Amino acid sequence: MAVKERADRRVVANIAKGSIGNLIEWYDWYAYTAFSIYFAATFFPKGDQTAQWLNTAAVFAVGFLMRPIGGWLLGRFADRFGRRRALTLSVTLMAFGSLMIALTPGYASIGVAAPVVLVLARLLQGLSVGGEYATSATYLSEMAASGRRGFFSSFQYVTLTAGQLTALALQIVLQNVLTPAQMDSWGWRIAFAVGALGALVVMYLRRTMDESPSFEAERSNETRGTLKALLKHPRSLLLVVGLTLGGTVAFYTYTTYLQKFMVNTSHIDKATVAWINFLALVVFVVLQPIAGALSDRIGRRPLLLGFGVLGTLLTVPLLTALAKTNSAVPAFLLMVGALVIVTGYTSINAVVKAELFPTRVRALGVGLPYALTVAIFGGTAEYVALWLKQAGHESVFFYYVAGCVLVSLVVYAVMGETSTDSPLEDRD
Repeated sequence: MAVKERADRRVVANIAKGSIGNLIEWYDWYAYTAFSIYFAATFFPKGDQTAQWLNTAAVFAVGFLMRPIGGWLLGRFADRFGRRRALTLSVTLMAFGSLMIALTPGYASIGVAAPVVLVLARLLQGLSVGGEYATSATYLSEMAASGRRGFFSSFQYVTLTAGQLTALALQIVLQNVLTPAQMDSWGWRIAFAVGALGALVVMYLRRTMDESPSFEAERSNETRGTLKALLKHPRSLLLVVGLTLGGTVAFYTYTTYLQKFMVNTSHIDKATVAWINFLALVVFVVLQPIAGALSDRIGRRPLLLGFGVLGTLLTVPLLTALAKTNSAVPAFLLMVGALVIVTGYTSINAVVKAELFPTRVRALGVGLPYALTVAIFGGTAEYVALWLKQAGHESVFFYYVAGCVLVSLVVYAVMGETSTDSPLEDRD
């Protein structure tokens, strides 16, 4: 019993280290979105607010272009050389990207070089998170015991969202300590400096993690991490694309874009919107392990179907209602409602994808098709929304989101259940 307890504690410790690193990675990624309403005027020429935000949204989307490359390079690295080493490398890349943004002078000082450096930093961060998602999903799934993978894997989105919450919390603190002029001028740089420092701490923590037993069992397999081996699983690759499409569009709409939507369309002041986002995301974090544990009992597919049906039917009414309110409480309740719906996807998407592939190509199989789909659809969601708003057709975006969820619903309806209790080592 004592040996089992020590082993269980070690598993929890490894999952905790991986999760803390995941939090910092996603804090750095989301700090861009949280603080872009302040630094947009620093990096781009003077213009109307929507145009400047459109520019920052474009850079946000450009960062996603590197995610498939990160999913491929770091996914292959994780399958070839280990999950621990890949996770350490990804957080190192993120630290450099955040430091670049924190230290780069504005457009008024260095002209067009300012947005160029911003793009380069986001490309580096995109490479990082492209590998982070796949490797952390794989590591958490492989370290968790059979029958509890849904619960433990849900912590990927717990820490992913906690990273976003940390960025919002810092934003709220800075808003109360600094004046609006100071926030616009230099206050936003603090967020990226904090992210770079946090990433350096995580680099040390990840070096002390254990390698996953699944990887160790496959270490002698020379086909691990190769595209040739991956292409032997075409159905699983297509399933990852279909699983991800609606979920990524809904997630980025309901989380990162709603901050701008409530300011720009609902005309709620920035400080109030920050609080709405923060409190709604706290609820979202709490829901993830509950839904993950539920999937261990009833299966993954019912949760995915619930998200698909509700997301298809309720997205347009939710966003339409939110567009027509300028009151904090209704806006909060509408955002929470949207996040409850998307929980059916976020809480289990990592483990579902991990359960589709054998160990030798798991990180690559999860990372590459996922990152491609997110780059094409998730990364462009905010840009599409702002472009349609600027063109005077904002409501078209509501139907676009619902349509993307509908495509994934079809996939959920035809796919089978992934196993919730057999060892991941048995997948082939």
